[in-house]
Amino acid sequence: MKKIISLIFAAFLCFSLTFTLAGCNKKETAQVYFLNFKPESAKVYGEIAKAYEKEKGVKIKVVTASSGAYEQTLKSEIAKDFAPTIFQINGPVGYTAWKDYCLDLKDTTLYNILTDKALAVRDGDGVFAVPYVVEGYGIIYNGEIMEKYFSLPTKKTKISSVNEINSFDALKAVAEDMTAHKKELGIEGAFASTSLISGEDWRSHTHLANIPIHYEFKDSENAPLTVLQTAEIAFKHADNYKKLFDLFLDNSTTEKGLLGTKSVADSMAEFALGKAAMVQNGSWSYSQIAEVKGNTVKADKIGFLPLFMDFDGEENQGICIGTENYLAINKKATAEQQKASLDFLTWLFTEENGKRFVSEELGFLTPFTTFSAEDAPGDPLSREVVRYMNDKTKDNVPWTFTSFPGEIFKKAFGGALLEYAQGSKTFDEVIEIVKEKWKEAR
Repeated sequence: MKKIISLIFAAFLCFSLTFTLAGCNKKETAQVYFLNFKPESAKVYGEIAKAYEKEKGVKIKVVTASSGAYEQTLKSEIAKDFAPTIFQINGPVGYTAWKDYCLDLKDTTLYNILTDKALAVRDGDGVFAVPYVVEGYGIIYNGEIMEKYFSLPTKKTKISSVNEINSFDALKAVAEDMTAHKKELGIEGAFASTSLISGEDWRSHTHLANIPIHYEFKDSENAPLTVLQTAEIAFKHADNYKKLFDLFLDNSTTEKGLLGTKSVADSMAEFALGKAAMVQNGSWSYSQIAEVKGNTVKADKIGFLPLFMDFDGEENQGICIGTENYLAINKKATAEQQKASLDFLTWLFTEENGKRFVSEELGFLTPFTTFSAEDAPGDPLSREVVRYMNDKTKDNVPWTFTSFPGEIFKKAFGGALLEYAQGSKTFDEVIEIVKEKWKEAR
């Protein structure tokens, strides 16, 4: 009986030990949990995790949310025992929702290597999210057509280089004279069509409007959060906005009244085919130009001009540079997990192996001093963004539009602009609609 009891007890111990070990094997062994926002980057992040574990001996758990489901996934994952230690927010709007989970990053390498610290999400004295990829937008120009204009013996301006276009007055003089000489230049207008179809008008009601709203809140200590929390705007620089918007309309490839039929793709095709010398858009649009059948724009002849609106000191104004992609560290993770997460991100954006993944595999244009122009993606517009970021004589305009009210406001703004272009509304009426709809949306 004693032998039987001993055997049973031994079997029980063995079973218990086996069960315990199995339970241990199920426990999370990773120190870092990165919840990825971009499904298209999932495979690369998996490779990054393997490379980091091999080099540093630290396991990285990567989970990728499905397209359009990031917020829902984050809400679910953040409640788990092993919650994401690195997650992403979309700027000031995202910060207001997740500020209880955002660690202060002001003393970290990640923040200190930013090319422009104003790009970070700040609140009071703290820094709670850091951008990891940026884009830029402005007026894209075809250098070949510009040079053809500068060499015209009949041109009325004294401007002989795109570098001399450093104000609204200079841009206006060149654009109007180019339109006057469009036959000699082989173009249909200085600017490609301003797309004003509902849903295609974001270049006007959001990106272009970023400039006057930026200047309205320029002296605020924390402009993005201030704009987000502002119930009413004065739209006090509406006249500046109107100047550039009118310049686009009056020197377009398309009659004003027909702009409600033009999409962004139409506009980019006009530019790609050499029908216009300039177009408003961003660094993301190079593929739209290069992939147009019959494209005439040469890669070494394309560049950016700022969106000049006749502000004082705008000769130092750069293009609009910003992002809606920010990294945050979970404040509720353990100190060990926080350090491991920051070490991983520091490796990714400062050490050669990590940087190679960022530049070559992810194809990110990063806002960090550790990346040179040679590290930027290969397209010429991305290289132009890097040039502006590294030019200390330029004050690049941050993306304030990420704090604008939502789609109801933007739809009303865009609709009013179309009616103005068609002649059925005055610009004073546009101004009132913008102010009224902003107030309603807040």
